[in-house]
Amino acid sequence: MARLTPMMEQYLATKAQVPDALLFFRLGDFYELFMEDAVTAARELEITLTGRANGANGGDERTPMCGVPHHSAEGYVLRLVEKGYKVAICEQTEEAGASKGIVRREIVRVVTPGTVMEQKGLQAKANNYLAAVVVREGVYGLSFCDLSTGEMLVVEHDSEQKMLDEMLRHQPAEIIVPFGEKQASYAVTLHDLLACVLTEGLEKTHGLARASEVLLGHYGVMTVDSFGLANRPLALSAAGMLIAYLDVTQKRNLHHLKMPAYITSDEYMTIDSFSRRNLELVETLRDKGKHGSLLGLLDETVTAMGGRLLRRYVERPLANKIRIEQRLDAVEELYKNLLLRDDIRQLLDAVYDLERLVARVSYGSANARDLLAIGSSLAVLPSLKGRLESAGAPLLLDLGQRIDHFDEIVELIERAIVEEPPTSVRDGGVIRDGFDDYLDTLKTASRDGKRWLAELEQQEREATGIKSLKVGFNKVFGYYIEVSKANIGNVPDTYERKQTLTNGERYVTPGLKEKEALILEAEEKMVDLEYQLFCQVRDAVSVILGKIQEAAEAIATIDVLQSLATVSIRRRYKRPVINTDDRLHLVEGRHPVVEAMLKGEPFVANDTLLNTSEHQIALITGPNMAGKSTYMRQVALIVILAQMGCFVPADHAEIGIVDRVFTRIGASDDLAGGQSTFMVEMVELANILHHATPRSLIILDEIGRGTSTFDGISIAQAVVEFLHQSPKVGAKTLFATHYHELTTFTESFAGVKHYSTHVQEQGDSIVFLRKILPQAADRSYGIQVAKLAGLPQEVLARAREILVDLEQGGHGTTTLSAGSEKSAPSSAPLTSTAPATDLVREAAVAYEAAPVAIAEKTPATVPAPSAQLSLFDVSEHPVVDELRKLDVMRLTPLDAMNLLYQLHQKARGE
Repeated sequence: MARLTPMMEQYLATKAQVPDALLFFRLGDFYELFMEDAVTAARELEITLTGRANGANGGDERTPMCGVPHHSAEGYVLRLVEKGYKVAICEQTEEAGASKGIVRREIVRVVTPGTVMEQKGLQAKANNYLAAVVVREGVYGLSFCDLSTGEMLVVEHDSEQKMLDEMLRHQPAEIIVPFGEKQASYAVTLHDLLACVLTEGLEKTHGLARASEVLLGHYGVMTVDSFGLANRPLALSAAGMLIAYLDVTQKRNLHHLKMPAYITSDEYMTIDSFSRRNLELVETLRDKGKHGSLLGLLDETVTAMGGRLLRRYVERPLANKIRIEQRLDAVEELYKNLLLRDDIRQLLDAVYDLERLVARVSYGSANARDLLAIGSSLAVLPSLKGRLESAGAPLLLDLGQRIDHFDEIVELIERAIVEEPPTSVRDGGVIRDGFDDYLDTLKTASRDGKRWLAELEQQEREATGIKSLKVGFNKVFGYYIEVSKANIGNVPDTYERKQTLTNGERYVTPGLKEKEALILEAEEKMVDLEYQLFCQVRDAVSVILGKIQEAAEAIATIDVLQSLATVSIRRRYKRPVINTDDRLHLVEGRHPVVEAMLKGEPFVANDTLLNTSEHQIALITGPNMAGKSTYMRQVALIVILAQMGCFVPADHAEIGIVDRVFTRIGASDDLAGGQSTFMVEMVELANILHHATPRSLIILDEIGRGTSTFDGISIAQAVVEFLHQSPKVGAKTLFATHYHELTTFTESFAGVKHYSTHVQEQGDSIVFLRKILPQAADRSYGIQVAKLAGLPQEVLARAREILVDLEQGGHGTTTLSAGSEKSAPSSAPLTSTAPATDLVREAAVAYEAAPVAIAEKTPATVPAPSAQLSLFDVSEHPVVDELRKLDVMRLTPLDAMNLLYQLHQKARGE
């Protein structure tokens, strides 16, 4: 077989360095892809797949190939990265004329989903995180980096569930796992859960010694104590592995990365992934969009930096009273001071995304337009600083003090960069006149030369009499005099033929060649000098990068505070009272998102009183659609808003700081994970019961409805008893249920209070009044709700017949009306299924194999948890003894129906 061409050999050697990436190989004005990379790229980008001779088999063999123009490659790269691919960029690193053999080429960058820096590939108000995870002996070290802003975070967790919650909170686009662990169970779980790119780190970089060495080298410090992570070895390992990965893929200055900041859990409220989803904090359940979520309601930020920070506020409310009060004081001043708030919003409107702009400066990808945006943003800061320093709230004063003056760099940018620079910084036209004397000389030479050429054209027309004569230029032949064929006879002997065209000839003269040399030399020097001067200005910005980042953090915080104040005044929110006790008292509380969506319709407000003693559990009964879920969600959202530092939708709110919010709301299944709706419910419930504390707030909606009635009631009652009596839990709880029979068994519980949704009956219909009353409901109004849903009249009529029979002590076997062709069920038994109670056992296994414990001692008036709840009054009858012998907890719903029918037949003597 013939040897491959030198170019193909170079390509294969380069491709071997990045086997998991698509290689964009620079050839002239195009990036070319070959072999499997070409097939993949042609399919994903919908571009033409061609072929190129590779030198094998006597030169006849062709390699699949496709390509994209280098000037528009960014869009193609981003499209591939969005689809989950990695793209390696291979550039020519020497001029073609300077090479004796094949031009040297090197990989200059690997673009991955977690390392996107291009503005078009990033969402303005969302972070783009690259994550790393290291696991040892059940402890998980995590690191998160947003390369586009320089943010660097680390944390350690002692369980896989906490690790998954942290990952879900940050939603990384790419996760790095240690070399050789891509198929580990935790890694597979992460990939399936987050649907993101999973990447193996470099070999040995996750070890503590090597990771520490990488971190010390990158940040230029002497000891890991500088990071405050001496007792966090796995967090250090994860951060070091992440930095090592960035070094090898980005191949450039990453000094904009901030020192790793540890995520402290005791300073913040914990909201697990289930609760964030159920409460729709940052996206809706239906379409995963921002509109309709709490974040969508609160986002009145003016800057992209503020938008990103607001999301973090929503996902991590504070649990520190001092910090909450500081935020509330600042929001209150902005709430009351309209002029201050409007001035701040107007000033912020002139601030660009400084975090990402300075990151591009450090990265070396900032262009002249980026520098202008930085300069104009920094120019606003003295006015913003002055307005903040005139405020009274300590937090606003502190933020003002954290903003520095940048007069020198602003003046430098204004003097150096033209008002409307081109996108590319290598083609000239970037630097203002008067900034550099030598550059001005070159510009004069270029302008004078071009003016001389224009004058030459007029002179030659007059001298030759050829009116169509023109002086032109192209990159191949330089400057020339063009004459049409009809006028060739009038060409002077001093003209030297340079090129023959179809319709004419091109000539040069000694004077033209001399001027051409001067002009081209001036333009070449001018472009090179402009680029050097631009780099000097960019480097000057890079020197003060840390100060600009600090100012950007302050600006983002100011933006979030004004956003919270703007929403609060617009929505008529009130300042909450923050306490350290266990009391949660809301007067006329409202659901913030639902109220906003009503668009003028009045929202029915409700009160709430919870504590860990006499008002620990609010047991709420009533029909569907009556407002139970909305009411419970609004309580959780009001607490989250308050601990964020925002005013709340209530006439009065006293909130004892909550350490965790748990919710179990709505029905969902996990088909891919093999879990039914009921199993998902039990897993979430197990998570709550294992991790709730007396300072937690728990929201439970319709626990037990996914199984048989007996099983469901048994589970619901056991959960209420556990929450009420277990000294480990004792959490404030809102518990909504359709099992209104539960109210009978909880009447003697000192900490359980009964509530119901107010419903007004109108004939056989109902009207939902959305008011929560301090009394228990004795009906579920299921048939009335079914009527509102539009069920056929025949079904509703039959349901009423069966309900009457059941309420009168019957067994629901009333036959259909005469004239109906269908009859009562036959005596043939139904097919049995596995006991429904087995699902509860499966749920316990699914969550740490820990069953839900019931307190050993219960009040004498309360039935034991194992006692089956009787739904109907049953008189003495010969079949009663047979019923008492049954182990009903092992009956499936179908078995129960069969048995009930057989006993009914015996009771009738058939």
